[in-house]
Amino acid sequence: MKTIAVVGSGTMGSGIAHTFSQHGFHVQLIDNQIQALEAAVASIEKNLLRQKKKGLLDQGSGAEILKRIKITNALEEGVQEADLVVEAIVEDFDAKAALFIQLDNFCASKCILASNTSSISIGKIGACTQRPDKIIGMHFMNPVPIMPLVEVIASIKTSPETIHIIKAVSESIGKTPLLVKDYPGFIANRILMPMINEAIISLNEGVADVETIDQIMKMGMAHPMGPLELADYIGLDVCLSILSVLEKGFGSSKYAPSPLLVNMVNSGFTGVKSGEGFYRYIPGTKEKAVSERFKPNH
Repeated sequence: MKTIAVVGSGTMGSGIAHTFSQHGFHVQLIDNQIQALEAAVASIEKNLLRQKKKGLLDQGSGAEILKRIKITNALEEGVQEADLVVEAIVEDFDAKAALFIQLDNFCASKCILASNTSSISIGKIGACTQRPDKIIGMHFMNPVPIMPLVEVIASIKTSPETIHIIKAVSESIGKTPLLVKDYPGFIANRILMPMINEAIISLNEGVADVETIDQIMKMGMAHPMGPLELADYIGLDVCLSILSVLEKGFGSSKYAPSPLLVNMVNSGFTGVKSGEGFYRYIPGTKEKAVSERFKPNH
């Protein structure tokens, strides 16, 4: 494989493009919003500078990495030469299905179509195409250039050859691919999201405050980030979406999202990207403080 197309230029898409380009692949980064593409390139450039300052990149290599990334808002043109397409758009089945139907029409017959979905059925996505054997999940972890895991999800119809290729490609970009079956939430989010949800339920019941919950999990369980801060970082809307997929997929109330989570998302508090979730975030800095609504006497 030489050419990768990444559809969606948000945090995950830009990180995936960055990582593939850093390991020598030519990347087409595709989004229907030019402003989003320009912001993605600026973000990649900023992250490359950070890597260079930490001694993780040689002088000049950042410029070469950027040169291998081309941006376009023309989907058909962007994917025509791709050996692999990685979808990284919104976590919504209907949106993904519509995109995969287009990709199936536009891409070469040899092209593998991968989804960065964190919870949606790969088999269901594959059923929208004429190449279900070449449909696979590549669930990257955030931040993509740093986190070593790729959760590889194979449906019943994904071919052994496709699995082999994607595992090899993942290893070629410095990742560890771990194969799981196509069940709601796969493994990462099937385990993680109920923990985050339970932390939110505990907060809502007044068992402990935001910082106490996060500190207990960091100090007692050796988690690098507490569950409430992590939820903010993932995006509370994304957490809600994944929990809804789990609840519907398994038909079990144990995955029902906390009413507090639902209310926060409905009110526009989605975490880091909105500037406030369980914590408040100061734009352009790494500073954060517990949201006023979760401080004592509020």
